[in-house]
Amino acid sequence: MINHTMIVSFHDEIPDTELDQYLKDIEQVMRDSGTIQTFHAKRHIRVPADDHSPVFVASAVVQLGLADVDALNASFAAPGAVELIKRWQARYPYRVVWVNHEALA
Repeated sequence: MINHTMIVSFHDEIPDTELDQYLKDIEQVMRDSGTIQTFHAKRHIRVPADDHSPVFVASAVVQLGLADVDALNASFAAPGAVELIKRWQARYPYRVVWVNHEALA
């Protein structure tokens, strides 16, 4: 299995209800695509040291579990993914960094 772990950072504060909806929307698109085996998402836990982050402070972390590289590649072309990104970027601009990796433990 391959994990696709995304760190999502909204430029400005986003209401909790909106962040929850964003995460639900991602999960729905990915599950509907049939490319993922698992989906996990959690909010970032803010601490004072976040004020000194050299890159950006996360809003949430999302992890997709996929069977293989082919499934990972297919997930990037999931129906509705581009529309979801455009819709949320228009409402609440954000940045994402990700890593593709095997299980950490």
